[in-house]
Amino acid sequence: MNGRRKWNRNERESFRHSIEGIAYTMKHEFHMRVHAAATVVVLLAAVALKLRSEEWLWLLSAVAAVWVTELMNTAIERTVDLASPGESELAKIAKDTAAGAVLVASIYAVAVGSIVLGPPLWEKLFG
Repeated sequence: MNGRRKWNRNERESFRHSIEGIAYTMKHEFHMRVHAAATVVVLLAAVALKLRSEEWLWLLSAVAAVWVTELMNTAIERTVDLASPGESELAKIAKDTAAGAVLVASIYAVAVGSIVLGPPLWEKLFG
């Protein structure tokens, strides 16, 4: 052997299921597509502004926070729909709380983007 460990079947299937979950959310959740578009814009701006690695870390943490919470929000919404197909105050609270997590992550991302991208973008646009 060359020292490299091969992925076994269960690991490959787990990885495939993870990608399917992201693809499902991208296809069925409008806000995930908005987050994806915003991610592309932010990353292109970061490349154009030649950000330092520390700045990249902040941006990537913000992007990851939004994507993770949106994926969890979708999982929670679908689970609640399965467990409680009718009207339920507890189901509403669960869904609203999960959506609130996405909102908090999105506010964090806007703050990080403003702090990291704002000054160099301002300098580039207005000298």
